[in-house]
Amino acid sequence: MKRLSLTARLSLMFMLAVTGVLAAAGYFFNQFSVHHFDELDRHTLHEKLEAGRGLLGGLDDLRRFDELRPQLQALLGGHGGLAAFIFDDRGRQLFPAPGPAPFDTRLLQLAGQGGGELQVDGRVWRGEAGHVEVAGQRLTLLILLDVTVHRAFFHTFSGWLWSALVLCALVSALLGWLLVRSGLRPLREVTQVAASVSAKSLRERIPGESIPAELEQLVQAFNAMLARLEDAFVRLSNFSADIAHELRTPLSNLMTHTEVALTRARTVEQYQDNLHSNLEELQRMSRMIDDMLFLAKADNGLIIPDARPVELHELCEQLLDYYQLSADERGIHLEQSGAGTLAGDRSMLRRALSNLLSNALRYTPDGGTIRVLIEQDADGVALSVANPGATIAPEHLGRLFDRFYRGDPARREGGPSNAGLGLAITRSIVEAHHGRIGCSSAAGLTTFRLEFPA
Repeated sequence: MKRLSLTARLSLMFMLAVTGVLAAAGYFFNQFSVHHFDELDRHTLHEKLEAGRGLLGGLDDLRRFDELRPQLQALLGGHGGLAAFIFDDRGRQLFPAPGPAPFDTRLLQLAGQGGGELQVDGRVWRGEAGHVEVAGQRLTLLILLDVTVHRAFFHTFSGWLWSALVLCALVSALLGWLLVRSGLRPLREVTQVAASVSAKSLRERIPGESIPAELEQLVQAFNAMLARLEDAFVRLSNFSADIAHELRTPLSNLMTHTEVALTRARTVEQYQDNLHSNLEELQRMSRMIDDMLFLAKADNGLIIPDARPVELHELCEQLLDYYQLSADERGIHLEQSGAGTLAGDRSMLRRALSNLLSNALRYTPDGGTIRVLIEQDADGVALSVANPGATIAPEHLGRLFDRFYRGDPARREGGPSNAGLGLAITRSIVEAHHGRIGCSSAAGLTTFRLEFPA
């Protein structure tokens, strides 16, 4: 079964709400009107009954009843829609004077009940009865009021009321549909923008000027999602171009070496030299592919480091000993201070720190000093690697951890083995340990800082 649209649902709810309110208001108004007219009829009957009882109460002998007939007729018999009857204790009709036809026996029954309703010849009468003691006899006074007109009025009024209710329900449904459709126009704009989004139109944004407050967060979230998609798409496009660029060089070298080797017959030593050269290019491509696979796993959350205590000062000492020979060749000094313990994966942390130290050695001028500082407090552990060298421009600091990104536009920065993936891998390892990494560079000093929570 096809589900109702949001416009139809809100219109239906609006119609039901308006109809419910109008129905309740109509019902209470009808009940109030009926009660009001009932009170008026009851007041009229009670007034006439009390007046009649007052006249009969002044009579001391029933034989003088005929003397009261003119007054009773003036009080009770001269009003349209009003009828009065007086019976003695044996049920004989004293007023009005009985005619040749027998009176309706239902009058006695109604008088005995003290009042009620009676229907005679299609007309509805409402009665109220009372008793008066006259000369030792009990007289019953019955006052009837014709309420036929009232009942017909309320019957017609109820019909008009329900007809108006149905009409109001239809009108409210139409107005609700128009109002909801107008109110949901920003949502349709969101839908149109979402439907028009493609790889070539990720710059589209929903304007927030005419957006109501209820949709403001949705629009902001949607625009933020488009911004993230645009950034991810640009990075993916650049990543693809960088992969092609980085793999083209070793492939070209392999092809060139192979073509040169095949131009003529060569000695075994020459073929071996050529194969060694090709092996270096293949190893470079293998490392690059391994690094890209590592980053792909990191992006998909597939890297789950071990949570074992790692003494950072011991790890750093081992790495500094490893790089000491390279540093001594260029007169670079390696210094370490501080200590700290981190729960993490030793091999992954070793790889991250090795990338930082390798970069520091690459860009530190001869005779410089590389300093490693470890700090630990209640909030966690921080490790900094600082090295002298050319100051990194501020526009490059935010992109140092992007894949294949290198500040040199000619892409000649570093040696042939530098593919521009080291810092990206380092960031992935740090984030896998729920930490963060940052870089600052000023006054010829560049510092990479790693922070891990406690």
